[in-house]
Amino acid sequence: MLSQKMQDALNAQINMELGAFYTYLSMSAHFTTDNLLGLAAWMRHHADEEMTHAMKIYDFIQQRRGQVVLQALAAPKTSWSSAIEAVEDALHHEEKVTASINQLVDLARQERDHATDSFLQWFVDEQVEEEAVVDEILQQLKRVGDFAPALFMIDRQLAEQAGEPEAEGEVE
Repeated sequence: MLSQKMQDALNAQINMELGAFYTYLSMSAHFTTDNLLGLAAWMRHHADEEMTHAMKIYDFIQQRRGQVVLQALAAPKTSWSSAIEAVEDALHHEEKVTASINQLVDLARQERDHATDSFLQWFVDEQVEEEAVVDEILQQLKRVGDFAPALFMIDRQLAEQAGEPEAEGEVE
């Protein structure tokens, strides 16, 4: 069974993961409007991953006979001046999530909650990957700056990574 302190912290993490979902979904909408459909698809894919993370924690709380308490979500930012700014925001958000996961691990260890500590190790590993992936794209965008042909190539690459049919030559 979860301690109240651990349960509250995990519920706060659900909120953070849902906030990430909302943020990435807003970024996807922004890039769709800007006709950067690869970036839009990539952000949508990451939004879906964040929802999956939230639901993993949701299910874990329930498995441990805890109570899930959903909280209000703040409205996400809706526009960015450039792809670089949006991806920088995504990286900062991932760093914030990483710090929060690390605090959860610390709390689980302080509470001597081995099951939660074990559960959270997946998130620790996932955050290393998330930060690396977002940073790689940020570095590519910084390298090309406002050079439209290079941005177009990165956009196509991200569409392929996200599994968009248009990127593979298929038309629906």
